[in-house]
Amino acid sequence: MHLHILGICGTFMGGLAGLARASGHKVTGCDANVYPPMSDQLRALDIELIEGYGADQLLLRPDLFVIGNVVTRGNALVEAILDSACAYTSGPQWLADNLLRGRHVLAVAGTHGKTTTTAMLAWILEQAGLNPGFLVGGVPLNFGVSARLGRLDTPLPGGTKAPFVIEADEYDTAFFDKRSKFVHYRARTAVLNNLEFDHADIFDDLAAIERQFHHLVRTVPAQGRLVVNIREESLQRVLALGCWSEVALFGARKEEPGALRARGEPHAFDVLRGSMKIGRVEWGLLGEHNQLNALAAIAAAEHVGVAPAVAAKALASFENVRRRLELRGTAAGVAVYDDFAHHPTAIRTTLAGLRRRVGRSRILAVFEPRSNTMKLGSMKAQLPWALEDADLVFCHAGALGWDPREALTPLGDAATACDTIDALVASVKSRARAGDHVLCMSNGGFGGVHAKLLSALGASAA
Repeated sequence: MHLHILGICGTFMGGLAGLARASGHKVTGCDANVYPPMSDQLRALDIELIEGYGADQLLLRPDLFVIGNVVTRGNALVEAILDSACAYTSGPQWLADNLLRGRHVLAVAGTHGKTTTTAMLAWILEQAGLNPGFLVGGVPLNFGVSARLGRLDTPLPGGTKAPFVIEADEYDTAFFDKRSKFVHYRARTAVLNNLEFDHADIFDDLAAIERQFHHLVRTVPAQGRLVVNIREESLQRVLALGCWSEVALFGARKEEPGALRARGEPHAFDVLRGSMKIGRVEWGLLGEHNQLNALAAIAAAEHVGVAPAVAAKALASFENVRRRLELRGTAAGVAVYDDFAHHPTAIRTTLAGLRRRVGRSRILAVFEPRSNTMKLGSMKAQLPWALEDADLVFCHAGALGWDPREALTPLGDAATACDTIDALVASVKSRARAGDHVLCMSNGGFGGVHAKLLSALGASAA
């Protein structure tokens, strides 16, 4: 079958493209913006990429168009598909119908940490010899690809087989299917990692997102498992709407019967169930958020027969995901990092993790309010709080409907907003000095700011 994928360079759709290709399908695709790491992955798979959404792509005559949620009505190719009555579906629906049926699906949901926790869980199952399939919204460094099929015949406890780990996004499915993506996956093990307000472009309030999470809960069978963060009141409200599955709690701050908790620092801690030590994690990751992600992954892996001690040991070799505090290079004594953080809580958490790593060294936070929620300005009042751990703040102010200078006023002279990437690079270069750590945060390519900063800093040192 020939699939033509619209929005193929998104992390989800790009991963789906790789899975379809590995399943024997011919795959082509198009997108408006092409940037690493997904563009590199697709080219490595020899998948033809077309820039833009021209209606002439109908001439490819694929058997099926798979339409990503980035594509809307009014798009030239979408309108041509509808007018021509061509066969089309969404990415999540195609995945559910063609690859997930009959497999033990482990789905990782939450406002934050989905990608990292999904990668952790896949690595634990890999180290345990289960050879899982997976689809991650990023590129796990342990695997080098965002998706793979895995073995289809691996037996699991309870009579299930073939584990498949998937990042379970609450964002809507497509312009013609406004349900959250994760309801399509029919998870048998579902991680509910955390839940805050996000996606202001499609959700009116937190209660609306909680309702979608409850729809996910409704799809988990009675013999399934919900892995739930005990600290989140929002998730307790989700469960209160109805729960029909086993619940495994994690994140307890003190001894709670049956709940997993951590004892020790985020980089080296014991895993406890109640008062009993059941594993120990020693690794290179920092931050309490990653400690919680680890507990979630350990509890989920246990549901497919991986002992917590084995799971904890596997995490010692976990290498995280690209664009998660990823060091892109050093120039003139200045380290430049790349991170996917874009929600205020994620920005604050990422900065806290870097602060723990670098101590009193200066941190220069360079961020782009690029997500739909941030573009709307729904969370602009939280930005000063999110950026407290930075010594200097630089914001790319282009294409916003609100003034970030006003939002960042509480930070005083420590904050600068620039309308172009070039101006942003020049501003950072003028204030950076040897020993600084520059943290670039965006959920997009950020105009190649990382390479431009390293080049500019290197030129100034020459």
